[in-house]
Amino acid sequence: MCSSLLAPHPFGEQITVASLTERFSHFHQWEDRYRQLIQLSRQLPALPEALKTADIELSGCENRVWLGSQLREDGALHFYGDSEGRIVRGLLAVLLTAVEGRMPDHLLADDPLTLFDTLGLRAQLSASRSSGLQALADAVRQAARQALTAS
Repeated sequence: MCSSLLAPHPFGEQITVASLTERFSHFHQWEDRYRQLIQLSRQLPALPEALKTADIELSGCENRVWLGSQLREDGALHFYGDSEGRIVRGLLAVLLTAVEGRMPDHLLADDPLTLFDTLGLRAQLSASRSSGLQALADAVRQAARQALTAS
């Protein structure tokens, strides 16, 4: 368990599920939501190159995507990541908002992609982006399973 977080970011702490839900509730057109994703992507700090390792790089995504995690001292999971694509970085920011700081058993009990439906994002994604989003959700569940077996 780690006391200092790798690659800290504002998602899940300063940018919450409630704040994203409020923010996206004002936008009914896909283009407006798309712009919000791009703005979120700008708020995700770039992942240091040393953390962009092959073991956290996901396959099944349109762009290169990295999603790592670490077990916090309180037993919750900290997630961090990056992508080469702006939209994918925005989608990653939404995912980080949904999963950051949650306990592994809660992550396994809930669908990490529910927030995308709440924000009206999932239905508008291309098949390849939907596949990539599922790969991110699968990686979250895998990290939660590993954390449970480690404790």
